[in-house]
Amino acid sequence: MAGDLQGLVDDLASRLRRPLLLEDRLQRVVAYSEQNGPIDDIRRDSILRRHTATEVREWLRQAGIHESAGPLRTPAAPGLGLLPRVCLPARHGGRLLGFLWFIDAGPRMTDAEVEVAARATPAVALALFRESMASGLASRRELEAVTELLAGAAGAAARTLIEAGAFPQRGPVTALVVRPVSVREADDASRLALEQGLLAVRRRAGARKLLHLVRFDHGVLLAEGCAVRPDDVHEATAGAVVVGVGRPRPALHLAAGSYLEAAQAAEIALRISGLGRTVEWAGLGVYRLLTQFPPGTFGLHPGLEPLFADDAHLPLLETLETYLDLAGSAVATSRTLRLHRTSLYYRLQRVSELTGADLKDGGERLTLHLSLKLARLAGRYRPRGEAP
Repeated sequence: MAGDLQGLVDDLASRLRRPLLLEDRLQRVVAYSEQNGPIDDIRRDSILRRHTATEVREWLRQAGIHESAGPLRTPAAPGLGLLPRVCLPARHGGRLLGFLWFIDAGPRMTDAEVEVAARATPAVALALFRESMASGLASRRELEAVTELLAGAAGAAARTLIEAGAFPQRGPVTALVVRPVSVREADDASRLALEQGLLAVRRRAGARKLLHLVRFDHGVLLAEGCAVRPDDVHEATAGAVVVGVGRPRPALHLAAGSYLEAAQAAEIALRISGLGRTVEWAGLGVYRLLTQFPPGTFGLHPGLEPLFADDAHLPLLETLETYLDLAGSAVATSRTLRLHRTSLYYRLQRVSELTGADLKDGGERLTLHLSLKLARLAGRYRPRGEAP
């Protein structure tokens, strides 16, 4: 049985101080906690035989466990030797994957206890679904292999995944890093939602074309060829993420390089919302260079400090950045900002006065341009209209 499922079962049983048994949708035993409470012959027989007897399965089916969308109390059946139970169907994406079973006696479960179990059920369903997607490779082994692959222990990990049929042997692989935009400190709920989205993407694309991993504050997809588009990820996660895309690598054992690029792209997308919800490492431009250096390595142009300190100067900063982005073209800047040429020249003159910089000096212009980009990365400057 998978370690993550066993851990979930043990944790929930410990919190409720009630023995728990987990079955798959065919009512084969997947995991069970220590049986330290009321127990009947049916529970003992299920654990020993690893499945529930046919007549008991039929009786429980008639009780409605397959149709129930939430917790269900099933009555005792003395003729079958069955104590009353609380059943929690484990569903993922509407698909029935298994059942959590509590014996509802000695004493009876309270509504509050049932609610605690119900809140834990989605995580169990997700773990069951993850196992079903593992293409013959045990879920925990897949997660361990992907973790090793991204950490640089690539050769053995790639062989494990390929030999188990979890990923194609040949063909390019691209990493996508998915970061939630509204969660600064990831919690269990946000990670669960992120994994649900990534698994939905895998289900649509085909399990053998994608691998995934959820880490503390981000998720990772490793895609074979064009198996997935960033738009697919946004759709599956309700658009609440940014996606960084690394460059393709020719084989799975080289995926760590693509992952590092994708992680960098996603981080920059979070810092600079104007770049969009999807950012490719290859399209980062100067940010690709600037993020290679530790924060504080370069000092900003001292003349910009007064402009950063006063929001009233934001139009001047926006005008300067656009002007420098467009290689100092007044025509292109006026058109982009929809600004009369006279107003543009006035703003640029004000920038020169406030910063003490000569905009005709190439070195000064380069320093100002890099300073604006560094300030964006540091969160010190954000053009109007860009989300915080």
